[in-house]
Amino acid sequence: MTEPTIGVTFRPQSPPEDLRDVARAADEAGIAQLWLWEDCFFEGGISTAAAALACTERLHVGVGLLPVPLRNPALAAIEIATVARMFPGRFRPGLGHGVLEWMEQVGARVPSPMTLLREYTTAVRRLLHGHTVDVEGRYVRLHDVTLDWPPASPPPLLVGGRGPKTVGLAGEIADGVILDGVLTLDQVREGAAQAAAARNTAGRGDEPFDTVVFVDVDPAAPGVDARIDETIATMSGIGATTVVFVPPEETPDPGPLIEACAKRG
Repeated sequence: MTEPTIGVTFRPQSPPEDLRDVARAADEAGIAQLWLWEDCFFEGGISTAAAALACTERLHVGVGLLPVPLRNPALAAIEIATVARMFPGRFRPGLGHGVLEWMEQVGARVPSPMTLLREYTTAVRRLLHGHTVDVEGRYVRLHDVTLDWPPASPPPLLVGGRGPKTVGLAGEIADGVILDGVLTLDQVREGAAQAAAARNTAGRGDEPFDTVVFVDVDPAAPGVDARIDETIATMSGIGATTVVFVPPEETPDPGPLIEACAKRG
């Protein structure tokens, strides 16, 4: 069994001016991935991803996730393509509903989040692959839109979700799924299976697919090294291909987790 890729989260409760030092530390420690969140109303996902990538050499940076009601899909595709071209092979954007209460707060909530996510993800992925998109959907309306600078190698476009419909949608149309830390082991197992089943039904079973699982870990707790090892083994056994460790909201500094994960190397 192949061991999952390991990542650490820079929570948005940390000030953005700390990000570059954290990204450099992760890069120097040999951590494979650093993940960012675009939670309202903290820090922008695209801007922070670009900053983290610009000050590192090897680190892959993911955003889990960009709430689709907040951006026109053409703008999202332009921004993702720009970052992907500047830092080829190192950017991993994720899309999702966002927290619906926050979307309501900013006047962006839609009656059918699933329809929006399907239309949006499909359009953005096609644009990133260099296609001309002409669509008149319920929410996404693009007319003869083509990116002038599509990435030579499009980044994997992931979808974050918890419920079976969203997870199934990720398997059907995206390049990966993001399962967050509120889910139980059984729910993670079910989510990985649901995404795989949807992928097979869509005839995409042979395509690369990343199952990213966020796991909350307090690095100050006794036995954290053993827990990290145990978590990696457990998540790998239930279908995770990437395991991302998340520090507590109360003490969001990811430095201790970076050190703990680096010891494994």
